[in-house]
Amino acid sequence: MKKGIFEEVMSYTPTSFQDYRGELYTTWNNEDFKEHFGKDLDFVRDKVSVSRSNVLRGIHGDEKSWKLMSCTHGEVYYVVVDYRVDSPNYKKWDWEILSDKNRKMLLIPPGFGCAFYVLSELSVVNYKWAYPGDYPDVDDQFSVRWNDPSIGVFWPCEKPVLSERDTNSKLS
Repeated sequence: MKKGIFEEVMSYTPTSFQDYRGELYTTWNNEDFKEHFGKDLDFVRDKVSVSRSNVLRGIHGDEKSWKLMSCTHGEVYYVVVDYRVDSPNYKKWDWEILSDKNRKMLLIPPGFGCAFYVLSELSVVNYKWAYPGDYPDVDDQFSVRWNDPSIGVFWPCEKPVLSERDTNSKLS
């Protein structure tokens, strides 16, 4: 991330090859990942979220999964919230722009909530997940209202398009 408040959230921008035909870059290389992040995570699931303009997804997280996030099409305003009750940064948040132009990737540790707002016409956001045991599905995750005043995230919108889950998420 920018020089953000969370040491635990790390960013990575892969190098790319560009010529008159376009661009080519690697989104995942285990050896590069271990060297850059100093972690040896076993990624076991990939997910893709395709969203339209003005959609806001999140704030969701869990206590056991690591997520490597990237936006391979379009542009999103990506928010990370420290939701670890015992952390000195509990309920603090930070943001980063993820896009197909900047190729930034964020490694989000367990205990952090994530959300994003779509700035472009369409976005494709990739989640690469590492976790022990069973998949932490919706019932194993926490959800916090996108506009929870105790967190105070600045969103570049007033009336985003929300899912039922995000509309009905609790205030913390």
